[in-house]
Amino acid sequence: MPGPIKTILTPRESDIGNLVVRRVLPARAARLVGPFIFFDHMGPAVLPAGVGVDVRPHPHIGLATVTYLFEGSLMHRDSLGFEQKIVPGDVNWMTAGRGIVHSERTPNEDRPERQTMHGIQTWVALPVDHEDAQPGFMHEGRNRGFVAADGGGIVRLLERMRGARPRSRARLVEQRAGVRPAFVLGRARLRVLGGLT
Repeated sequence: MPGPIKTILTPRESDIGNLVVRRVLPARAARLVGPFIFFDHMGPAVLPAGVGVDVRPHPHIGLATVTYLFEGSLMHRDSLGFEQKIVPGDVNWMTAGRGIVHSERTPNEDRPERQTMHGIQTWVALPVDHEDAQPGFMHEGRNRGFVAADGGGIVRLLERMRGARPRSRARLVEQRAGVRPAFVLGRARLRVLGGLT
C-alpha cells in the first residue's frame, strides 16, 4: 500500500516563446525524485498556423532526457546526426553522457497547420560511473504500449527503452536507473509526477 504524499510541488512557469513550460523539479522541497532531477510540463498551448516551437541547439552533459508528447509534434536533431520526429505516444531517450548538443523544433511539415502542443520532458541523472559515457539516442514508437499513468509507467518506460524483460520493479530500477529502489518506488513520491494535468 502506498504511503502518504509527503509534499505537493508547485511548478515554476517559464515562457520559452510560444509555449509555457512548468518546471516541477527541482524545487525547494525536493531537489530530485529518485533519478529525476528535472521535470518539465509543456503546454498545453495552441500554436497558430505558421507558428512553432523553436528550442535552438543547446548542450547537455552527465544526464539523460526523456521526452513524451500528449499532443503536437517535435523534431529532435542532435550532434550525433540523429533526426527524429516525435508524435504523441512516442518516447525519445537522449543520453548526454560526456556531451551532446540538440534542438527541438516544430517540424516544417507541421508548421502550416494550427496544432496543440502538450508534453513532458524529464531529465534523468546518470549514475556517477556513467556520467562520462558515450552520448546516445533512442526512439521508441507509440505502438509499444507505454502508459505513463503512474510510477509503474516510468518503470515500463525503462524496461522498453533498455530492452529489459519484465522483472521486479525494485531490481529493474536499481539496474537501469542506477539508484536505490527505496528512493524511486514509493508511489507517494512518484504521484507528484503522475498528477500533472
